[in-house]
Amino acid sequence: MTGRYHIYRAALPEVCAADPTRMVFTADAGGRCEVFTWDAAARRARQVTDRPHGTLHCAIDRDAHVWWFDENGDGAGRWRFQRFAGGPDLPGLTGVPKGEPRGLAVGDDACVAMGLGDARSTAVHLGPRGGAAREVTRVDGHATLCGITPDGSLLALSGAAGSPRAVTVLGTDGTTRAVLGGDGAGGRLWALGFAPVADRAELLLVSEADDRYVLGSWTPETGLVRHAWCAFDTELTARWHPDGRSILVRQDRHGRSILHRVRPARRTVELVPTPRGTLLDAAPRTGSDVHVLWTDTATPPRMISTAGTPLPPTQGIPERVPGEHTELWTPGPDGPVHSLLSLPEGREGAVPAVFLVHGGPADHDRDAYDGVVHSLVASGFAVARVNYRGSTGYGPRWRAAYGQGVGLTQIADLSSVRADLAERGLIRADATGLWGTSWGGYLVLLALGAQPGLWQAGVAVKPVADCAAAHRTATPALRALDERLFGGTPDEVPERYERSSPHHYAAAVRAPLLVAAATRDAKCPPGQVRDYLAALRRAGVRHESMWLDTGHDGYEADHHVAVLRRAVFFLDGALRRSRTTPKTPRSDRSGDSGRVCSPAPAGTGTSHTERSSCHAEGHHPERPARG
Repeated sequence: MTGRYHIYRAALPEVCAADPTRMVFTADAGGRCEVFTWDAAARRARQVTDRPHGTLHCAIDRDAHVWWFDENGDGAGRWRFQRFAGGPDLPGLTGVPKGEPRGLAVGDDACVAMGLGDARSTAVHLGPRGGAAREVTRVDGHATLCGITPDGSLLALSGAAGSPRAVTVLGTDGTTRAVLGGDGAGGRLWALGFAPVADRAELLLVSEADDRYVLGSWTPETGLVRHAWCAFDTELTARWHPDGRSILVRQDRHGRSILHRVRPARRTVELVPTPRGTLLDAAPRTGSDVHVLWTDTATPPRMISTAGTPLPPTQGIPERVPGEHTELWTPGPDGPVHSLLSLPEGREGAVPAVFLVHGGPADHDRDAYDGVVHSLVASGFAVARVNYRGSTGYGPRWRAAYGQGVGLTQIADLSSVRADLAERGLIRADATGLWGTSWGGYLVLLALGAQPGLWQAGVAVKPVADCAAAHRTATPALRALDERLFGGTPDEVPERYERSSPHHYAAAVRAPLLVAAATRDAKCPPGQVRDYLAALRRAGVRHESMWLDTGHDGYEADHHVAVLRRAVFFLDGALRRSRTTPKTPRSDRSGDSGRVCSPAPAGTGTSHTERSSCHAEGHHPERPARG
């Protein structure tokens, strides 16, 4: 069955700084995500990795060495590399223990820095490419290596954006050169990488202040400078142009993208024309070339080079997907709620609907191709994607709006949009279901229990099912996220965790429910899901469950297809009372949502950071998210 499907994680290729015709990217390889090289001059691809569980993280340095993260099923491993043309696989650094990937950077002189972490701490290791490593620093909790200067003299390490150590600049001997806090009057702070030039050491930053996001920079001479003249009302990410004199800013705004070119010396912000829709990624390249990954709901992602550079082809995705795609705004207590709506073609009157609930929580749904939307619309469902309060892309105040409580605020928005769509005659009020993954799965479980009369079915994939239990057994970064959202630990504010926990409402669930969970999930641990399922059984609630032998993220088509087909068939039976096999189109990307994990910009030949969720405020790759 998986021969009809592709693992297609839309992402721009990474480009060699010294030779822009040499690139590295990820693509489908027999139902797995693997790493490939791309020779733009010859228009030829070569598969680099072939691992049983797939490979996602990759990079290319200035000398055109290809890097990838060789991880086990639990997400721990080591960085390895080989030459662009092929050859033996070599360890990035020797003497480095296995860990979770938390950043890779390679200086112009092949000085390699890599961040690796575990449940307790993050360590940064340094050494010559392929040589012996030495530990430069180790910090408690989760942090991300986000850059190295071209001469290899300075490193940047990101901590929690709202902490006293939001950004730390280190010498390669481990000495601290600067500590930049994100907990003061200047607001939260994120690092975006060093300028890729040898004549200065300048770190690009974004800070949150006065309900806006402001570009900033740090140099050893001037310290931290916030450029108040360069502010944006919604979340953004940015990259240095290769000349180090201008900056490409990609802004997320109301489910779509806006591209700007900023010239700090001139204090100018210039709008870069792009098609209406979403830029999943945008990267400035040599000269005037800019690579973008563009999509909208009706169009699968397309790689475009403004200079006409040949980029890797996409893989068997059709030019257009079916459906009528629109948007609407629903009045709400903190402002109108924005939703993206896809309706089946040729519909007559109201139709059954599935609310596809995004994760994060600091993320948002975009006017972008989504394989799950494609499958559902082709099967005759309306699909609503709601950017509820707490979503990014609508400014800091919207993202921080949790007035009715964690989770409860979000499901209130879901129910308001449901009522609005039903009143407009677009969806059937008696045939509406929910489908979400990770934090989205959490909201599905919470809505079914706290609003049992509104929903007729639910699919929760790798969800948080018990807020307090998840806090006790999740990673330190996610525990910190929970404490920020709830205002303390479960011991300090137990009533808040209980009030927002799906487990608390398990006995009240009335709609049919499908729960898909992972046995090695560190973000939404399996134990709390099992306890929730046991509570459903004790209450006699109708439900189904399936277990995947994976971690929270998976790179294999079999798992995506199994969940996709099971979920669509389940919803078809629950919402239409049909026992016919629903359609799952050939074009689906194995249930992958089309959300891209894009690396932070390099301060040198390559800099790679891992992101749990994408397009978050300020492009801070260290931000924990359950997905």
